[in-house]
Amino acid sequence: MSGDGRMIEGLLAGKSVIIAGSGSGVGRSAALLFARHGARLACADIMSDWVADTVRLVAQEGGEAIAVTCDVAKEADVQAAIDTAAKAYGRLDIIYNNVGITGGPAPLKDATQDQFDKLVAVNLGGVVNGCKLAIRQFEAQGGGGTIVNTASVAGLIGWGGVIYGSTKGAVVALTRTLAMEVAKSGIRVNSVCPAGMITNFITQEAFAEPSDAQLAAYGQMHPLGRPIDPMDCAKAALFLASDLASNITGVNLPVDGGLSAG
Repeated sequence: MSGDGRMIEGLLAGKSVIIAGSGSGVGRSAALLFARHGARLACADIMSDWVADTVRLVAQEGGEAIAVTCDVAKEADVQAAIDTAAKAYGRLDIIYNNVGITGGPAPLKDATQDQFDKLVAVNLGGVVNGCKLAIRQFEAQGGGGTIVNTASVAGLIGWGGVIYGSTKGAVVALTRTLAMEVAKSGIRVNSVCPAGMITNFITQEAFAEPSDAQLAAYGQMHPLGRPIDPMDCAKAALFLASDLASNITGVNLPVDGGLSAG
């Protein structure tokens, strides 16, 4: 595999895939990477202009993608995204619930009810909606199917804000428990758990390049000494979504430069 994630063989050739949060960051990287491996994409994001640009970038490389405006905290929006993918491509094979926001003060004592509700609604509720509705679609098709969630190292160790870490810890537990629940239907469920990552979270302006100081600070978080790039997570998600991981389920895979090992 090369630095930009290209391989000779298409690991997702002909697969119908929904990628949530594909307007930027990990989701956009995953859209480009999955398309290079032959996936037919429904790119979903609450930011309609961002996700339209992702679809444009995929098309520039010869990939196949459609854009869907979707608030993952709303079950009706997620259902519409699944229906759109199934109608466009005949079925749904994979959903990548790449959802998550930060927000609110780090000290729990300073958190407001609104901050708590929003983090839970998106970080946990968005994953629940994607998993639940995808499972219904998979089972209606006769079983099989793959779910990849975005959790976080903050859900594995005491790192990051309390509420944020709690929502991601819930995704970790959901991934394990749901994998057991749906194994009999041939559905696999895994998650990717990034650490300090270069996304819109760390810059004041969307799509702004992080400063050298920001890159250095994020690099120092990890034993390997460099920040997590969105493509690092996209590659992990590609592995978990593909048949390379056909006998892997219930795994929460750290992509953290060794942080959780310490």
